[in-house]
Amino acid sequence: MTQSPATDLIFDNGESEEYAPDLYHYEGIAEGVADFAAITDAHIQQFYEQGYLVVKQAFSPQEIEDALDGLLRLLSGEVADFTGVMYEKAAAGVKVADLSPEEKQDYVRKFMWFVNYDERLHALAHHPALLDVVTRIMGEAPFLFQDMGLLKPPRFGREKPWHQDHAYFELPLEAKVVGCWIALDEATTDNGCMIVIPGSHRQGPVVHFKRRDWQICDTHVNNQGAVAVPLPPGGCLLFSSLIHHGTPTNRSTARRRAVQFHYRPETAPKTSVEERLAVFGEEGKDVTC
Repeated sequence: MTQSPATDLIFDNGESEEYAPDLYHYEGIAEGVADFAAITDAHIQQFYEQGYLVVKQAFSPQEIEDALDGLLRLLSGEVADFTGVMYEKAAAGVKVADLSPEEKQDYVRKFMWFVNYDERLHALAHHPALLDVVTRIMGEAPFLFQDMGLLKPPRFGREKPWHQDHAYFELPLEAKVVGCWIALDEATTDNGCMIVIPGSHRQGPVVHFKRRDWQICDTHVNNQGAVAVPLPPGGCLLFSSLIHHGTPTNRSTARRRAVQFHYRPETAPKTSVEERLAVFGEEGKDVTC
């Protein structure tokens, strides 16, 4: 990330270059269960085999409204010691400080490390039904180690190129890391919903490159069989940290706001940046992008 001394805004480092029109091609729409209570052992097995599980109505309208209110409260500056807002580079020429939180959010790329600054967001990340399912997937108690708000503003909300989340984490490969992506707006194929490649987590780690982002090389992506994951507000996607996934640019006029939590087993040890890059980095490998 970079910080502008003139505005004290923190900007996301990703680039907004054009990409091939078929990069986020998908062949179907992901199916899912109605709610957390409907998840059976067969669905947990499906998670192991496919690398993801869709829950269409995981959270109530009130819980989603509370989460949005919590993010806007953090954006308002009311919580003086919260500094975890990162802006799209399109905000560089805008007097963001003069905008209301409602207006300001349409220049935000992401929120980071917010759960301890708002009780409502903390409650969402520690929702008992969510933690119960994650425990069933992991086979042991989960530990929340990352929280993010992912806003894809209308018209220019940047893509998140194809990647594996584990490539960002200093955690051993054998750790069962589970992501939970929660839609706060309707996430559609027009405004940048998640695209996943079922079963791709079973390929193991893939080399990542620093291009538009820390990503799988575009020419290495095999999106045959990819599915889109549109979600209503309150729907969520549970996914393996090794599944290949990405989101295209939001070129629509609709907001696509979401929060994402990552959980690791409580017993998982911390590794190092060097160990992570030895697996996911390009250096020392006969690979190019």
